Amino acid sequence: MNARTPLTRPLYDRALLLHGPKRNEILTLDEVGQYGIDSFSDVDYLSIYGLKPAEWYARGIRLLGRTAVECTRDVLADQIGRDIANLISSVSKRTSVTVFDPFAGSCNTLYWILRHVPSSEGLAFEVDPQVFEVTNRNISGLDRRIDLRHGDFLANLASLDLPTGQALVAFVAPPWGRALDEVKGLDFRRTEPPITVIVERIAQRYPDRQLLFATQVYEKIEPASRAELEGTFDWSQLSVYGFNATGHNHGILLGTKGWTPD
Repeated sequence: MNARTPLTRPLYDRALLLHGPKRNEILTLDEVGQYGIDSFSDVDYLSIYGLKPAEWYARGIRLLGRTAVECTRDVLADQIGRDIANLISSVSKRTSVTVFDPFAGSCNTLYWILRHVPSSEGLAFEVDPQVFEVTNRNISGLDRRIDLRHGDFLANLASLDLPTGQALVAFVAPPWGRALDEVKGLDFRRTEPPITVIVERIAQRYPDRQLLFATQVYEKIEPASRAELEGTFDWSQLSVYGFNATGHNHGILLGTKGWTPD
């Protein structure tokens, strides 16, 4: 009798969840844990909204495969929120702050920014109807109020009239898609849409505001695209966090327009 080849399961990695059959499917709790184990050796890797996977799943929170890959987990989102709050503290003491998230996804990073920045309110856009529907349900029971709107942020930007004098924080994290190359790094010019376009459009819409842009980055960045983006700011600072294995970490590029930190 010939030995039978053992059945194998798919590898729960970026390729399967972002580009494969699980892309548009709601993940089970086991699949969420398997993604954490297969990709990061951590069953609780995908902690969001201050909750471990078993906790958020028990509360009815759900994620699509693609959102699981693209969302920013708690440990990273928390640190991003802290760094933004520290930088803008001198501004937020004098005025209220609106935090934009043009590409909402799970809204987890926005949630953590709002937790750390005093007197802040969140405004997010999600163009994908399926992601919008799932995320809108997820955030309805959170302890931070987020105004999540279905639509394209840039298409709606002209009609966003905010109170005069209010400072703005924009968390700029469009889908990376083909912009991330493991060898060359993250190319800001190839995100969908390009990050420089988003920064320019927001700056043109609110030329008299104190603006802080927070761009999520990969540990390795294509140098020319970084220089181009930093050249649009009055001040900038890059931080890469050591939460993953070396070479696979994420971070934040902070840049201001209309003011410089004290």
